[in-house]
Order: sequence, then structure tokens, then C-alpha cells
Amino acid sequence: MRFWIGFLISLLGGTTQGVSGDAALTLFKSSCVKCHGKDGNLKGELNLLEIKTAEQLTENLAQLKTIIEVLNASEMPPEKEPRLKPETRAAAVDELQKLLREATNGADFAPTPMRRMNRFQYNNAVQDLFRLKVSVFPLPEKMMRDQSGYFAKALGPEKKMPESVTVSSRPLGKSGLIEPRLAGVGPFPQDPRAEHGFDNRGDHLSLSPFLLESFFKLSRRIVQSPNFDRSTVGIWREFFVAPTEDDVKELVLPRLRNFMTRAFRRPVPKALLNHYTAHVHRQIDLDVSFTDAMKEAASAVLSSPRFLYLYDRPSVAGKKESLDGYDLASRLSFFLWSSIPDDTLLQLAGNGELVKPEVRAAQVNRMLSSPKLKRFCDSFPSQWLQLDRIVSAVPDENKFKDFFYAAPNYRTTMDMMMEPLLLFETVLIENRSILEFINSGYAYRSGRLRKWYGDKPAGKIGGPVTMQFTRQPVTDRRQGGVITTAAVMTMTSGPDETKPITRGAWIAGVIFNAPPDPPPADVPPLEKLKEADKKLTVRERFAVHRERADCAGCHSKLDPLGFALENFDPVGRWRNHYENGRSVDASGVLFRKHSFNNVVEFKDAILSEKDRFTRAFAGHMLSYALGRGLTPIDAYALDRITAKTIADGFRLQTLLHEVVQSAPFINKPRPRQALAKPTINSIKKTR
Repeated sequence: MRFWIGFLISLLGGTTQGVSGDAALTLFKSSCVKCHGKDGNLKGELNLLEIKTAEQLTENLAQLKTIIEVLNASEMPPEKEPRLKPETRAAAVDELQKLLREATNGADFAPTPMRRMNRFQYNNAVQDLFRLKVSVFPLPEKMMRDQSGYFAKALGPEKKMPESVTVSSRPLGKSGLIEPRLAGVGPFPQDPRAEHGFDNRGDHLSLSPFLLESFFKLSRRIVQSPNFDRSTVGIWREFFVAPTEDDVKELVLPRLRNFMTRAFRRPVPKALLNHYTAHVHRQIDLDVSFTDAMKEAASAVLSSPRFLYLYDRPSVAGKKESLDGYDLASRLSFFLWSSIPDDTLLQLAGNGELVKPEVRAAQVNRMLSSPKLKRFCDSFPSQWLQLDRIVSAVPDENKFKDFFYAAPNYRTTMDMMMEPLLLFETVLIENRSILEFINSGYAYRSGRLRKWYGDKPAGKIGGPVTMQFTRQPVTDRRQGGVITTAAVMTMTSGPDETKPITRGAWIAGVIFNAPPDPPPADVPPLEKLKEADKKLTVRERFAVHRERADCAGCHSKLDPLGFALENFDPVGRWRNHYENGRSVDASGVLFRKHSFNNVVEFKDAILSEKDRFTRAFAGHMLSYALGRGLTPIDAYALDRITAKTIADGFRLQTLLHEVVQSAPFINKPRPRQALAKPTINSIKKTR
């Protein structure tokens, strides 16, 4: 609470300059240097004994941010050390937050590496550029497809998800059987997600000479596809067809100007436009048809770095600058639509209107009402929830025979993965509270899922590819939200037993945006049950790991999160006892201050930390919007997004609006050469 009061004061014009750091420095001396500095003891390679002034605390902002996080989460001091008084901890955290805000106020934002479009963005951009009526190539990463037109209906005046929807799942990569696409066009490899991040991260989207050549070949296959014609290409008549045989050359330049402006997301330099135009003219002089010559030009555009690359133009060193309208248009469109800007965004960019906050807000509302928003739902939630892991989840077939159906390759995971995705779409479209991701009073379930959860299935079971999901109330609070869905429980388990540490790591990373460090390389795996151990619970078997000094820190953080979910078996069904008859113990303490005895109380504990969850979720969203990991410089903006979202009832659309209005989103990053860690002194010199 003290942090939020201090933050709101800063929004109203308060100042934090001249923060002494006394409370924090006193805390370090009394409770921290024993492990972090005294007698050469440097746990975590952190020497707090060397820090004597507030200014020294800001020499390493990443370290300062980490200190704040571990204190705020009650992770330090460790369990075996005396606990801090709440008022002592609060005073130190409040002071450190003020120091961080002062040190980062006015600093340039971190650059996002120049990056190419990922596979999903490329498909969408080509679709929009040509107004294609089909997909470019198969996209297995699209985990859920709308087969009943429910999404467009939901975006209508009432902004309400239909009670019943028909969807198709990703059938283990065979997505090519689901939707029409360009014949003979195959995708390039799927782009990997960054660790604890998304697949639009700049450092994962390089463009080698070999890949550039592959993009050129891909562009040729697109325009030469047998069904790339008037039946699938929306701009066929206005771009590829000449109305008469007279003066066809006169048509080339204006058509290319419009096409290339849309493809390159800004006006085309005159020399470049003339170069493309001259090439088409030469083709026509060689008796190449107008249509084929324009296909050649279109192919060259698709393989141009100006089309493939996303690039944020940096500010002048030491000078804070806003993005120009065209870069803002691209940021908006790739954030919410995973594609190039439409004509409206480009027009507003060109006339200088898009830089105005009220115009940007209106455009966000327009974009949230467009069917293209489905692309955001096809990308962000599945990556945020790490649902790609469910595709490789294969429970033991002998132990869970009813998990498999129709054929060995069809599993109940196909129904499971839809439940959290449909919940996300509901919260987004109906502009509901993001706290429903923790606990919701409704869910979308298929007949198979209802049966799986122990309910009476209504109607046909459905599947294996297309299935109907119906919205239903959830009165049992063990269910509802995303955490306790069968999808999450199954993908965080092994073939025949649960994995509490994996589940705990998922909660830490996804829900609290605090992923744990990788385990030490020499940590032995949990041994298979021996005859003498069959009467042990999973918690008792894990005790040996907690006894290791290098494991205890992570286990103290992850164990309460993972064991809270232990009543759910490896396929997400409820159990009160293990197979050996021992009772499941799901009790624990969250952040060393919220005790719980079962998963319902665990959800309540998370909801008691709803501000922390909101900030964590906002961090995921801001990182996705920027295409990079967050840095301490982003902390002030993240706090503002969080505060505004909380003040408006935790609504998801409010959070999206605040991301788009945030300083990291609308401002240019610092030049790449200006990478020195900022301190209070260096920041003051540039003010």
C-alpha cells in the first residue's frame, strides 16, 4: 500500500529527489550482509557491504530491481533467518522504489534489435497486403480456429461471446487439413519463443543470407501459386490487371506507390519507386504480360528487407523523442493485429494525428472491434500460458486409457487447450477483469471436457477435429480461471505422475512473471518409486531436494506453488488420495504471509496479491507489445499501467489502452551505442 501511495504522489507532481536510502542501508547492514558481503560471503555474487550510499545503489539498476523484487516477495532473508518486521520491509521497499523511479525518470528506453517478421506475422502481412481470401501457408501455432463465425459475432454492438461456439483444434500439426491456403506454398520453420518470453523478440528473429534467399524463393512461390488469382486475391483487378492495352506503363507507378507504401508501412523513397517501376517497364518491353510483370514486382517487395524487417528508429543520443506516426502505426498493428497497418492507420500517421493520445485511444478501440483481433488471440494467450507444451504432453496410455480416443494420435488435450483460450477471448471481448484468469464463475466446455471434469456431458461428445464448446457456470471454485484447467495440469505433469516443481515454476513465471533460475546441472531427477517408498507422498519424496543448500532457495519459492495443485492428478482430474491411500496435502504459505490449506484458499491467496498479479500480467503484455524483454527503465511505465488498470476494475481493455499510451511504447529507444548503465548522475546530466 505504501508503494502505491508513493507512486500516486509522484503522478501528482511529487518528487523523490534526494532519497537518502537510510532505511534500506540500515536493513542491509542488520539483516543482509551476513550472506552478501561479510567475511567474503557473496551469495548470488552480491556484495551489499560495499554499498554505502543511495547513489551506489543506482550504479546497477538491474541489481536494484532484483533487490526490490526479492524483498517485496518476502524471499529474503531466507527461511532460516529471522523475519523482518513488516514495517521495516515496507520502509526499505518504498525507499528503494523511489530510488529506482528517480534513477530511471527521463532515461532512454532500451532498443529493440532490428528484427524480421516471425512466421505468423509474415502470413498475416501477406494476407493483408494482397487481401487474400485464404491463408498463405499452414500455421500449426494457431491452436484454435473459429468454425462458426463466433468471433465476428462477439465483436458486434453487445460485445458478448455467444453461449455456444464451434472450434477446431490443432490436430498435432495437421492444420493444413483445416483451412484453405495457397497451393504449393510451404512455411518456413516456426520461430522459437524466447526463454520466459514470446516469439516476436528481436534477438530471436535474425535474418541470415541463407534465410533471405529462402524468403525470396517463398515470395516467388506465393505469386506463382496456381490459386493466386482473381478467386483468392482481393487486389487482383486494381493491381494485377490492366483495363486496356493502351499506355499500360502509365498504370505501373501509381499502383506500385500505393502497394509499396502499404508493404513498407511508410511513403516510398522516390528513387526506390522509380527503380521498381523501371523494372516492370523493362519486363513489359520484353513482351511479359502486365500481370506477370506486376507479379515480379510484388515478389521483389515481399523479399525486400523493408518489408521483412521491423525496425524502431532510435532517438538522438541524450535526447528523448517520440516515435513518428508511421512507426507508431506499425507498433500498434503488430501488437494488436500481428500484421501491417491498414490504410486508416497509415493515413493518420501521415497527417500527424496518430501521435495524439486521444486519436491513438480511438484507434485502439477500432482495432479491438476488428475481426483481425483474432490474431492477437491466436498469439499472445497461448504463449503467455505456454500452451504449446500441451502438444507434447502424452500421459501413460495404460494408466489413462480414456485420455486417447478415435485414433492413437487424438487426445483429450485437444479439448483441454481450448478452455483457457476461450476464457481469454471472453475476458478480452467483454472487457472483463483480468482477475478472472485466477478465478472465474464460468467456463467454456466441450462435451468431452464436461465428462472429463466429472459433469454430465450435454449432447454429443464431438471431435476429434471440430467440437462445440458451451458457456456454463462454474460453482466449484476448485475450477474456473486458467490455473486449475486440465490443460495446465496435464502439460505440467509427467506421463504417470505430477511434477510439483514444474507446476510451481509455471505459476511463478506465468502468474507472477518471476520465472525461477535454471536448476543446478548436477541436481538428480526424482527417482522412480522403489518398493519401500511406495507409501511416501510426493511431498515426502521431494524432501531430499530441499535439503541441498543450492536447491533450498528455489524449493522454498516453488514448493508452495506446486504442492497447492497436488489434488489434481497428471491429467487434471481431482483426487483426495494418492494411489497408496495417503491423503494429498495441498497446504502451504504464499509469499510467506498467506497461509492456505487447499487450492481454493490458494486462489484466494493469489487474489489477495491481485495488485502483484496485475503488474506481472502487465509486464507480460508490455514485453509482447515492445518485442523485447523489459528493463529497469520500464519500471515507472509498468507501475503506471498497473495503477490505471487497478483503478478501472482490472479490465483487460484498459490495460491494453495503457500499454499503447505508455512511454516505452510511444517513444524512440536509445541508440544502440548508448548502452552504458544509467545512474542518477548520468540521468541528471541529460535532463
